[in-house]
Amino acid sequence: MQISSRFTMAVHTLLCIEYFGKTEKVTSDFIAASVGTNPVIIRKLLIQLKAAGLIQVKRGTGGTALEKPLSDISLYDVYHAVDCVGGDLLFHFHEHPCPQCPVGRKIHIGLDDKLHQIQDAMEDKMRSISLADVALPMWDTVPVK
Repeated sequence: MQISSRFTMAVHTLLCIEYFGKTEKVTSDFIAASVGTNPVIIRKLLIQLKAAGLIQVKRGTGGTALEKPLSDISLYDVYHAVDCVGGDLLFHFHEHPCPQCPVGRKIHIGLDDKLHQIQDAMEDKMRSISLADVALPMWDTVPVK
């Protein structure tokens, strides 16, 4: 199990937009240099973040801006926006447990609900942490819109 690195790159991207947005034109090239990845990857993230209503992308002159304050964007919002897990399931179950095996035939009965509980708990915790909470230890004051 591993959540895609798109999640941490998206958080990094949103924090760059907030931190530099008042003094710099924050483009995919600018963000990519900070994240340490290809601008094409950042552009794909920006499309997802825009579709989720977290950012606006300025055409023509370029640049991006947040649609709402960091305190109103949760880690879950970012996680959900960039579709970090396929089919909304964090855990991918092995495809073919043996129906003749007493464990294999009942593994879903014993494990499915537990895995859903774990994912629900993680997502609830993510909803309780804002990007402002993440930014606070990184810089002295969080820019306020």
